[in-house]
Amino acid sequence: MAGVALGAWAAGSGASAGAADAAGSVSRGPGPGGWRYSGEGARRGGRRAVGAFRGMWVATVFNRDFPSRSGLTAAAQRAELIALLDLAVKRRMTAVLLQVRPSADALWPSPYEPWAQCLTGVQGGDPGWDPLGTAVAEAHARGLELHAWCNPYRVATNTDRTKLAPGHPVRLHPEWAVAYGGKLYYDPGLPEVRRHVQDAMLDAVRRYDIDALHWDDYFYPYPVAGESFADDVAFQKYGAGFADRAAWRRNNIDLLVSETSARIKALKPHVAFGISPFGVWRNASADPLGSDTRALASYDDQHADSRKWVKQHWIDYVVPQLYWHIGNSAADYAKLVPWWEAVVKDTGVRLFLGEALYKVGDPAQPAAWQDPQELVRHARLARSRPGVGGHCYFAAKEVATDPLGALTAVLADDTSRGARRV
Repeated sequence: MAGVALGAWAAGSGASAGAADAAGSVSRGPGPGGWRYSGEGARRGGRRAVGAFRGMWVATVFNRDFPSRSGLTAAAQRAELIALLDLAVKRRMTAVLLQVRPSADALWPSPYEPWAQCLTGVQGGDPGWDPLGTAVAEAHARGLELHAWCNPYRVATNTDRTKLAPGHPVRLHPEWAVAYGGKLYYDPGLPEVRRHVQDAMLDAVRRYDIDALHWDDYFYPYPVAGESFADDVAFQKYGAGFADRAAWRRNNIDLLVSETSARIKALKPHVAFGISPFGVWRNASADPLGSDTRALASYDDQHADSRKWVKQHWIDYVVPQLYWHIGNSAADYAKLVPWWEAVVKDTGVRLFLGEALYKVGDPAQPAAWQDPQELVRHARLARSRPGVGGHCYFAAKEVATDPLGALTAVLADDTSRGARRV
């Protein structure tokens, strides 16, 4: 399980070696457990302790960060990817979290799902190269971790099934998908769906020397006013014995997490498994174990029991999306950091903090986000909490543009303090 991988890293056993590492010619950056692959040591499975984690999400859905638009030549796409990896090095990142399965499609030649639409503009269109394979090799050559970021259940950002590639699993099994909020989702209540999405994601683990399988915050979809998620058939078939539909849905997600964890560890024990859930698990008003917040809660609204995943050691690291400023009345960053630190205490699960770099300088955001020092305050708070292992920034476009110089300020503050890098 999760603790096994972290223990293996600490003990210097169980790391993998890619082609470059096998030659002893490449030193990778800090891994999700705070360890480093290094040349000859990597061949033997050794890692050595280094500083904190600093990650950069690279979103491909809607061509947000990569590629800049669909339909570019293979050479142009590859050049853009290399530029993003070089950017990560320049901005002192230790890991790139590349979205390789944005909408039940893939940035590698998957036998389970079609090529991603973001590459050619047509789902299933062969881009003429292997983005994930290239990303792994080029990231490792630069000393970076490469985390394969997948969205487990999103099928499409619209409800028109005719736009799915011929041969898409949902074209073959239309009962697998539910339309909700103008999008299509796999139904998490169907065991055959759960197996399929695991198989699709684990194909990347099996075939590539990735450092981690990473999931974002989408499980059951975020609530849409006036709509119900139409899983009546699945609930009637599989929901017996549960107190209510919400408990059954949480169990469905728990099974996805726990089964995936076990399969990763059976397949490649050195590959980490990390999840970036919504930043509020439960509000204290609903559960005394919850946080002092008044916000949407993943447990209640998405049926995602992120606290349980940590306590059960099903994951190696957790990156709660703490996309609020210090002093926010509904969800205060300064209150959520110690809450999450307490959750991971004594579990062996690493805690990294998801940071809303995209909010900095956005005129639609509160005044705190017009101050380039807001993220500096986040970094300083994190340095005061021994249970925090680093940060992850959303997303690559903002890492490049550095709104208001906020990321530059964080990096300068780190350097001036000479502290562990966060």
